[in-house]
Amino acid sequence: MATSTSVPTSSVPTHSLSRAARRARIGAARVLQDDAPKLLTEGYGFGASIWERARAGARAVPMRLLGRSALLVRGAEGVATFYDSDRIARHGAMPAIVQETLFGHGSVHSLDGAEHLHRKATFVDVAYEDAAVEALRPLLEREWDVEREHWLSGGERSAYDAAAGVFGRSIMHWAGLPGTDAALTRWAGRLAQIVDGFGAPYSPSFALAAANRAWSDRHARQLIEAVRAGTLDAPKDSALHAWAWHRDEQFELLPANLAGIELQNCIRPMIAVARFVAFAAKELHDRSEWRDRVAESVAGRATGPASDPAAVAFAQEVRRTAPFVPVLPGWALADIEVDGETVAEGGRVVLDILGTNTDEQSWTRPHEFDPSRFLGVDDYEAIESFIPHGGASVQHGHRCPGEKLAIAGLASAVATLSDPRLRVLDEGLEVNRRRLPTKPRSGGRVRSAGSTGGCPVH
Repeated sequence: MATSTSVPTSSVPTHSLSRAARRARIGAARVLQDDAPKLLTEGYGFGASIWERARAGARAVPMRLLGRSALLVRGAEGVATFYDSDRIARHGAMPAIVQETLFGHGSVHSLDGAEHLHRKATFVDVAYEDAAVEALRPLLEREWDVEREHWLSGGERSAYDAAAGVFGRSIMHWAGLPGTDAALTRWAGRLAQIVDGFGAPYSPSFALAAANRAWSDRHARQLIEAVRAGTLDAPKDSALHAWAWHRDEQFELLPANLAGIELQNCIRPMIAVARFVAFAAKELHDRSEWRDRVAESVAGRATGPASDPAAVAFAQEVRRTAPFVPVLPGWALADIEVDGETVAEGGRVVLDILGTNTDEQSWTRPHEFDPSRFLGVDDYEAIESFIPHGGASVQHGHRCPGEKLAIAGLASAVATLSDPRLRVLDEGLEVNRRRLPTKPRSGGRVRSAGSTGGCPVH
């Protein structure tokens, strides 16, 4: 009786396969070669794994991302290329699953050209001017005083949880939003969870983030509609007033839902800074000399801690070194060349955020945590390779106009956590760098320095 031999598909010559089978094999090979899965499997190690293919000091390296040719870029050269609006577009470059959940449908982050600049001008008017920062600082200081007293009286909130509440209540009062502190804290918790879940589409956190996005969009739309109907008063210079009455280039009011989305984009980024606070707690725990230095500096100033030079420098170094958004994608509107590497029109150009903030050609001792590098630095925007909130110009590019608010918030947190009457506990400070976004596992557990905490035997 004749016997048949099974031949593995992989061993069959390509020329003997049908056209459909050859296409399937080629497609499978391209999927296997695609670098997108590395973002899920390697997280914040994604950029480093790609740079291993390049020569030392390279500014660009080819890769394949979501089925298209792409170029990963870093350093001042990469920043200059990525934020050249004549050559790079942002619309549609971010995967919709991320864009829709984190930023909202139709938000400013997905726009380009004149439409982007027109809408962004309202963000700049509301959040970027020094007066906006000065209006936020006393709100931050009042809320951190409450948290400090909570910890001193035996409270057990982590630095992250405390910051999400502090930043949420402060920025919502600043934005002119109504509600009790308890209600604002609950909404802040929803917005914080959106940030926590947007980068994990494989987990229940993402489904919860989508649900919280739907709730937040509905609530923000109702606020906009109430202002327009005259049933809710919005302070004249507030973010609520600005977005309720913002008009597009055709002088039409934005749809209420979209106006509510942009209102959230004025407040949610501040709440996201709570993740940096968790990293700040870890660094203060590990660097007692800087904790003492900040405490001494804050105690010696008559003005508020949010503007203390040592606290600000520490905050800036946390923003430089702590992983948050690893990369940002854009579309090549023309053939792009960076450092001898090219990608054709229609491909992606991807900016390595973390790799630029820790680039060896841009920073002295880039992997060493050293806040002193920011002492005396007033114009941080002039540092081309410092891009934790995006790069290039605030007014004419995609750099976040709320960056000054974020720095004030983080500096006020650093000043509070440096109080010698408080301590950050040892447990739970490890960081899972595969998870996007990440933070120290415990969020930075804080106790009164006079409290033993935990089991009295240990």
